[in-house]
Amino acid sequence: MPEVSRQTAQDSGVAAFRKQFPIFDQKIYLSSCSQGALSRPVEAAMQEFLESWHTHGNPWEIWVGRMEELRVEFARLINAEPAEVAVTFSVSTALNSLASALTYNDRPKIVTSDFDFPTVGHIWLAQQRRGAEVAFAGANGNRLPLRAFEELVDERTALVSTTQVCYKNGFKNNISALAELAHERGASLLIDAYQCMGTQPMDVKALDLDILVTGALKYLLGSPGVAFMYMRKDMIERFQPSDSGWFGQENVFAYDVHHLRYAASARRFETGSPPVPNVYTSLAALRLLAGVGLDVIQAHVQALAGRFIDGARGRRLALLTPEEPADRGPLVMVRSTDAPRLVEALAKQGILCSTRDGSLRVSLHYYNTEGDVDMVLAALDHYPDLLVHAPN
Repeated sequence: MPEVSRQTAQDSGVAAFRKQFPIFDQKIYLSSCSQGALSRPVEAAMQEFLESWHTHGNPWEIWVGRMEELRVEFARLINAEPAEVAVTFSVSTALNSLASALTYNDRPKIVTSDFDFPTVGHIWLAQQRRGAEVAFAGANGNRLPLRAFEELVDERTALVSTTQVCYKNGFKNNISALAELAHERGASLLIDAYQCMGTQPMDVKALDLDILVTGALKYLLGSPGVAFMYMRKDMIERFQPSDSGWFGQENVFAYDVHHLRYAASARRFETGSPPVPNVYTSLAALRLLAGVGLDVIQAHVQALAGRFIDGARGRRLALLTPEEPADRGPLVMVRSTDAPRLVEALAKQGILCSTRDGSLRVSLHYYNTEGDVDMVLAALDHYPDLLVHAPN
């Protein structure tokens, strides 16, 4: 296809996708790393749940069936088998269930990093009372070099648990290199993909991942209350979580209070009754993304991030995010002298961004356009006192 035709088709696809998100009728939404924008299909899915409740009263067979559809859809998204996927309430819930199944005897060490979302550090630190030894790979400014992990991962390490993309600067870890390092030293690798899942292809087999966690509310464009954990099939039987519940059992509806029989699949990491409304909305969101394709989304988001970085650099704004596409995710961070005030000022102009670590965070998705990028850059020109400028 000629380049002009390809670009026209891509622009048409973005425009059609964008029309499914009513917020763009009035706002420029650049805060997907806090919460994905609400689409009409997701809103319709919530209404479908309400109608099922109205009509049937308590159709748990329908609701549980819908959760299994969600399991299948997420497994397809990451090239996994449905039996390798647990559907949980949050990443915290998934990690706590996993942490409860570790013994911390022969290999007591958990290696995480300075760039991980706080819940990850909190959960592993809470395991210290059970014998865990927690080590943090140290950042070098706004980068997290592989050597920081190389210095810590050893024969006493059970798990390397770290993020794919840092929530506070957009730095992207080299997952393949981390997998090679962990496996070479006899450890497993757990990746938290929350800060990018939905904006790039994810193949857990090709990346040789052991465990992956993520949630629906950000770039997967679903609602809060649903998260996922993938575990490689041959690992599942090793773990017997003490943080359990009836939905983690072999037969959910056996109602056997006297026996604990874990599901043979990753479902053993599930606990209580599923968050049914959020299951409906997340299923609609995943199908919306699948209709576009993560490879198409990645190309679009990378181009937009590159455009924003070029514009910021041209204005001599101090960037925290790497400029190389391979080293960054879908969010770009700009230093600010007063980030909350800057976010508030932009919001008054109908431009919705967020702030982390004292900086402006601009996060991009397939529904964003070059016009969005240009408008936020133009708006920043009005607030030089709220921005940190790089030296000449």
